[in-house]
Amino acid sequence: MSSAASTRVLLRAGCSLLKRKTFPSAPLSPIRSFSLSHSLRSSASTIPAVTGIRGPYEGASTITGEADNLVDVSKVLVVGSGALSIGQAGEFDYSGSQAIKALQEASKKSILINPNIATNQTSHALADEIYYLPVTPEYITYVLERERPDGILLTFGGQTALNVGVQLEKMGVFERYGVKVLGTPIATLETSEDRDLFAKALKEIDIPIAESIAVSTVDDALAAAEEVGYPIIVRSAYALGGLGSGFANDATELRNLASQSLSLAPQILVEKSLKGWKEVEYEVVRDSKNNCITVCNMENFDPLGIHTGDSIVVAPSQTLSDEEYHMLRSAAIKIIRHLGVVGECNVQYALQPDGLDYRVIEVNARLSRSSALASKATGYPLAYTAAKIALGHTLPNLPNHVTKTTSANFEPSLDYIVTKIPRWDLAKFQHVKRDIGSSMKSVGEVMAIGRTFEESIQKAIRQVDPSFVGFQGAEFDDLDAALANPSDRRWLAVGQALLHKDYTVDRVHDLTKIDKWFLYKLMNIVRMQKEIESIGSLFGLNKELIKKAKQLGFSDKQIALAVGATEAEVRERRKGFDIVPVVKKIDTLAAEFPADTNYLYTTYNATVSDIKFDEHGTLVLGSGVYRIGSSVEFDWCAVSTARALREAGKKTIMINYNPETVSTDFDEVDRLYFEELSYERVMDIYELESAKGVVVSVGGQLPQNIALSLQKSGCKVLGTDPEDIDKAEDRHKFSTILDSIGVDQPAWKELSSVSSAKEFCASVGYPVLVRPSYVLSGAAMSVIRGEHELVEKLTLASDVSPDHPVVVSKFIEGAQEIDVDAVAYNGTVLVHAVSEHVEDAGIHSGDATLVLPPNTLDSATLARLKEIADKVATAWKISGPFNMQIIKAENPENPELPDLKVIECNLRASRSFPFVSKVLGVNFIDVATRALIGKNVPEPVDLMAKERGYVAVKVPQFSFTRLAGADPFLGVEMASTGEVACFGHDLIEAYWTSMQATMNFKLPLPPSGVLFGGDVSKSDLGRVARRLAPLGFKLYVASSIVREYLDEELTDILIDGLPVTVSIIEFPKTDKRKLREVFQKYDIQSVFNLAKDRADNLLDEDYIMRRNAIDFAIPLFNEPRTAVLFAECLKEKLPEKEEGVIPPEVQRWSEWIGGKPV
Repeated sequence: MSSAASTRVLLRAGCSLLKRKTFPSAPLSPIRSFSLSHSLRSSASTIPAVTGIRGPYEGASTITGEADNLVDVSKVLVVGSGALSIGQAGEFDYSGSQAIKALQEASKKSILINPNIATNQTSHALADEIYYLPVTPEYITYVLERERPDGILLTFGGQTALNVGVQLEKMGVFERYGVKVLGTPIATLETSEDRDLFAKALKEIDIPIAESIAVSTVDDALAAAEEVGYPIIVRSAYALGGLGSGFANDATELRNLASQSLSLAPQILVEKSLKGWKEVEYEVVRDSKNNCITVCNMENFDPLGIHTGDSIVVAPSQTLSDEEYHMLRSAAIKIIRHLGVVGECNVQYALQPDGLDYRVIEVNARLSRSSALASKATGYPLAYTAAKIALGHTLPNLPNHVTKTTSANFEPSLDYIVTKIPRWDLAKFQHVKRDIGSSMKSVGEVMAIGRTFEESIQKAIRQVDPSFVGFQGAEFDDLDAALANPSDRRWLAVGQALLHKDYTVDRVHDLTKIDKWFLYKLMNIVRMQKEIESIGSLFGLNKELIKKAKQLGFSDKQIALAVGATEAEVRERRKGFDIVPVVKKIDTLAAEFPADTNYLYTTYNATVSDIKFDEHGTLVLGSGVYRIGSSVEFDWCAVSTARALREAGKKTIMINYNPETVSTDFDEVDRLYFEELSYERVMDIYELESAKGVVVSVGGQLPQNIALSLQKSGCKVLGTDPEDIDKAEDRHKFSTILDSIGVDQPAWKELSSVSSAKEFCASVGYPVLVRPSYVLSGAAMSVIRGEHELVEKLTLASDVSPDHPVVVSKFIEGAQEIDVDAVAYNGTVLVHAVSEHVEDAGIHSGDATLVLPPNTLDSATLARLKEIADKVATAWKISGPFNMQIIKAENPENPELPDLKVIECNLRASRSFPFVSKVLGVNFIDVATRALIGKNVPEPVDLMAKERGYVAVKVPQFSFTRLAGADPFLGVEMASTGEVACFGHDLIEAYWTSMQATMNFKLPLPPSGVLFGGDVSKSDLGRVARRLAPLGFKLYVASSIVREYLDEELTDILIDGLPVTVSIIEFPKTDKRKLREVFQKYDIQSVFNLAKDRADNLLDEDYIMRRNAIDFAIPLFNEPRTAVLFAECLKEKLPEKEEGVIPPEVQRWSEWIGGKPV
């Protein structure tokens, strides 16, 4: 390592050198402390003990001293963030939940508006009243009218809440209802969001920002770029996660980018690009008395040019000199004071890599993703503190919840290092561009804690996906290009270059601009990997080498692969040398004050654990990183399990590593391990804690995957036996048992050659569903409609052989799909819920629209479904949660008795558990937890037998806007990133409200244009047109075939005595700018494209129609059943509502379900 680099990282932030409780046996990566001096923190001896009643947070009251001038409010509306999407995910469930806890403690009544039914905050355990409604000015005004709160919190619901708050202020709504905006004032929010105002404000205090010009047209953008000079970056105002931003090297790139950005936001900023500079963030807190602290500073591993949400981030910063650190800290405090933020905000900087020049990139005057990361990285509860400040408390009078004796007016110091790595799921999408830049594309993130950078980053890499063993490489066609051009796989390119291609640190730095300090640290891992490989056998590994490898973050599996052994053999040898991890507390004070926290991590870079292992708690395995298919719904399940266990008098231990979650909030469990959910780490913690049992059925698929290994190693797995879980996961065993209990299923076969697959398909008939059994992610499943397609799929997509068989099953078209969620105890069903899909089978259940209670299932069908659930529960001896997907298809032999066929069964909680629990008013996880521990198990009850005067509809939230090029076509692979659900008196009312609750949904109104395209062999497009034409919409198509079809469908409809006109519009396929002008010319406000198949090329007319609807922020309906349902909604709900009348769907959740049982 260069002497300059080593000198630089040893510099401290002006505080005393870190005192450590224990000294590890290997030298640590020098770690920066955040704190500045003892005087800032105050001496512990001068602050009196905490007084007053303690709320959910230990030591949550105020410190005695000068009383704070509190804001006079009694009832506060908290605005939630809505559906999880790329750029706005679970972090706002966490921050909103903390805000509601702060209101609870202050005895303030809380009203929450948030249609995201999967969240923890939408539970009566937190908010007093909840509205599952769209977060729009219209619906918030209705709630203000009904509830008459005197305060509102806008900074805990992400960009959605902030934008809607600014709109309401401009409309004069807050003034009209006498509502105080708590915390940061609206004027400050506007200044931080409006790029022009922001630039002016920072100029007033001589803080440098990137040279930029705010524009609102494409022509102005081009003129501004000439003035600023290429390359430039476009940023969009009032946008989330860099949405609508990007880089342009010339006028052509800028014209395309600016057109798209201006369709998403009214104003964009044209800035000089500083690509290649370092990116650094500071989280800052200020109260109304101008007390100000920086809680956390973070440094991006990637240079500027990649959105911070898509960057690997390290906290605290590792490569800043003392001078750089203080320069940016002072600027952050100056900025937050000048802007007048009251609460928390983050400041993002670009820092010259070899000088003291810097620019402010942006300020988020609200809680953000980075705030959640900073809270979890430091143990400082930013959202909770910001909510307290919003109520008028000051930092010196708020306690530090970690020490319970010192004040919250302190800056944390860390004796550990945190690494955050994003998780992308781009492989799931066809035609998607995999480069990453200024617009965020990741769906989740992980956070790992270690005492060296090497330990921390290797942990984080494994957390992203179990298929990664640690720092590793992958094959690339052009390695230099993969290093120079950031993508979701660039870290693998760095691994390939250093591990396998002998690139030097200098060469990798030149190509990536990643700071050499990080690259030298990665070389330590490379050297250890090569040393282990050179030994080549398990018994060649001595105690010293294994210890050193573990200190550098190597897993047992990683070591095993390097020496050709098994993970179990390495584990046995390691434990034989008495090499086990040590448990440390996150104490935020670098051991300078006594810490009292249950917030823990494991490390091999220490000698003594900070805790006594005397609680013998029950382990709950969380869901890990958010990804498509596993999201906040499993966090609700994990949190609900922990709460139920605590209520039953059990000590609880949570293992999870996702900083966006409520389950990693320290007051939810007795002990929280921010750790990997791997077999190795769970076993380590289970053995250290001498745990009484482990819950594997509430965290989605990750915990299920290790259940059998845990049991075989002596863990007591609570609930359904992992051997039985395996019988549901293994397709052969599963099918055989279904046959034996007389439960029907579609014909299927596991095949190991293309010829046998052809034979099977010929016997059952096309279409078929093909699922390569060994594929973990990506394009795993597909519907095949003919032999040519089958051969192509099997030869191109997978190496079909006895080692890699494929499962082929009969695909039943036009069938209805049904979800059954249930809880059983010793094989007896206790509660169950039956939800029906609006879409036909063939759309992944996570992308489907769910209706509960079901709208079309009769009592005889419901009884048959209950019978299937009973048979399955008995056969698999289920204790705990389970879920089944069943299809209902016509039975040609007996039309009165439709076929019911089981297509999937998971012996764990499913993503619809929060939905069914909250709609039916029974917490399924609470019931499941009692079944798991066999204590206070309730009697079975048939929830579906009860008549309910309402219906709830759950609709998916897609993030196609962020995934440039991806085809927004729905199929058997899940594509949605979140969900919303709303209640109504009937299906139309509930679906109408739910659709408006999806993010950025713009309701199409007549006489705007509607563009039609897709399959003309079915009646669905015609059914939509028949409903829309009489409402006054103008009907457009892009081809004569579709026009002829619609003319035929609409022959009997007359408007003012005249036939309906369907017009063909010009449709330039390769010129986005011209196409945008066409959409504007015809005022197209909605697109109905019901194509039969996914596009196989980028010039497919239907693909271009779908993709551009997304890019121009126009509602797209791309599935027949939901398209017809929405057309029905428009027919019934238009014209618009009467002025001054609150619509019937605006009701409290407690009013819908008749109480607060959940």
